[in-house]
Order: sequence, then C-alpha cells, then structure tokens
Amino acid sequence: MRQASLMSLHFMSGELKAGEPLPSIHSLAKSLQISVLTVQKAYDLLQADGFIETTAGKGRFVSAQNQDFYPEEQQKKIEEHFSEAIEIARTSGIPLDKMPNLLTLLYEED
Repeated sequence: MRQASLMSLHFMSGELKAGEPLPSIHSLAKSLQISVLTVQKAYDLLQADGFIETTAGKGRFVSAQNQDFYPEEQQKKIEEHFSEAIEIARTSGIPLDKMPNLLTLLYEED
C-alpha cells in the first residue's frame, strides 16, 4: 500500500515524533483527496507494524515503540546484502582493498 509506505518514511525520518497525534481518518482522506477506506487500511498497516497506537476515544498517535526497531531491521537487511556482495567478490577474485572504494562510489552516487 503506497500511502502506508510513504507515511512510514515520515516516521523513520523523525518528522513525526513519538506521542504526536495523527489526523483523523476523515480529515486525512479529505486533505489527500483519497478514499476513507484507503486511509483506514494505511492506518491499520501502520498500527500492525508498530508505527502508530490507537487510544479509544482519543485517536491515533505516533508510537515510541518502533523508533529503535526500524534502524536495526534496516541494518540487518544491509548486512545481508553485504554478505552476498562479499561472497560474489570472493568468488570473482576481487580483493578486499577494492571494496571500500566501490562502496564509497555507490553510496555517493546521485
């Protein structure tokens, strides 16, 4: 779901702080000019992933729980890709001293 992915980027970047209230489903749907059902689905996905918490009668709020978890999960994904790249480098005979330069070039690429 595109809206949930976009909103989760705001959570991860720190634009939304823990405890910050989120707009109601209806007001967000109206401001984005999308279906109320789409916003409901996005909020449900974000809650399932631990990005938001819902308090009956008060609304939805940014969760503090997931702020440490996400960077760790991303680092795990990076490590997996590095392991694959290292295996390819080893089997291809690419020496370790060339890897930092390659990583720097790729990282700084536009």
